[in-house]
Amino acid sequence: LYNGAMPTPVLSTKLFIPPPRPSAVLRPRLSERLNEGLHRKLTLVSAPAGFGKTTLVSEWLAACARPAAWLSLDEGDNDPTRFLAYLVAALRTIAPNMGEGLLGALQSPQPPPTESVLTALLNEMAAVAEDSVLVLDDYHAIDARAVDNALTYLLEHLPPRMHLLISGREDPHLPLARLRARGQLSELRATDLRFASSEAAEFLNRVM
Repeated sequence: LYNGAMPTPVLSTKLFIPPPRPSAVLRPRLSERLNEGLHRKLTLVSAPAGFGKTTLVSEWLAACARPAAWLSLDEGDNDPTRFLAYLVAALRTIAPNMGEGLLGALQSPQPPPTESVLTALLNEMAAVAEDSVLVLDDYHAIDARAVDNALTYLLEHLPPRMHLLISGREDPHLPLARLRARGQLSELRATDLRFASSEAAEFLNRVM
């Protein structure tokens, strides 16, 4: 990630899947919803802070048979070149040979155009022989149209064996209505994430 002098190394902790909490309340009804969403392109987990989005997704991944790439986003990722570099780095956690040349190109003084990077990355993603999941957590940190556009392009051309899950406090600026109309979107919202009475009782008894 070129900053005018030298490339910035990728911060590996942004790529770690948070470990499941020992005291977390298991939520099989929501895990089942997430499993059902794997048949579509995108799962959106959208709810305010405190609804347990990250915990839910990390718990689900721990039991999911698919390998998963994870990227925790922050405000610095509004730079499209940095976003793409972290996207490549996340995918390399499940496919270590993916995007080797791309990472170098993105860290050069003159990074290539976003669409050419995405096209090359999508071709490499399509060559991966197993079903996998890419999680973008805290997407509410993104407010750059260029990053939204890059993700829209990625979504439109996503290989069938790759599933994208986006988690955040508000809806991303993506063509959600179009995806919904095509049956390509699965959604979990605050109303879904609220504890059922049995889950609330378990939380009070075990956690508190």
